[in-house]
Amino acid sequence: QNTHLKSVCLQYQLYQLLNSHCFCLLKNGMGLSIFFLCAYVPKTEAGHCKWAEVLNDLERIKTSKDIDVSLYTANADEDEECQELVMRCFFLETAVIIQECRIKNCSKTQDVWNIWKNGNESLEKNKLTSTKSEKCKECEEYEEKNFAEFVQNFVKVIQRDCK
Repeated sequence: QNTHLKSVCLQYQLYQLLNSHCFCLLKNGMGLSIFFLCAYVPKTEAGHCKWAEVLNDLERIKTSKDIDVSLYTANADEDEECQELVMRCFFLETAVIIQECRIKNCSKTQDVWNIWKNGNESLEKNKLTSTKSEKCKECEEYEEKNFAEFVQNFVKVIQRDCK
């Protein structure tokens, strides 16, 4: 409701601006078009994390009893310049979970699939632009951990990225 109030106030301020300074614009179609475009452009929340859906799915799968797999698990406190590579590693390992779920017919297969799909879509939009730092590890260089520890670290890494 707070967002709605801000939107109404913004629309009123735009109306006042157009009415007082640019009343002539409202007399033609172009002025009205500009007014409505400015007033009704949807706003995005600045605090919204691009990984919100992934976090929700991780919460759903973290207690799964039918996923029993060891996965390369990056540390949540890796260097900031390795963050994107760490995220890619977690999503690569999610593909391993998908294969495990297909074999065992896990109850959370769809949630795991969603994590992989949403993560890879976000990563594709932000292609790796920097060259790999010498201090960043390859996925296979991380310690293998059980599923619960993997999910716990994955959540920490995403939360760190969302700050």
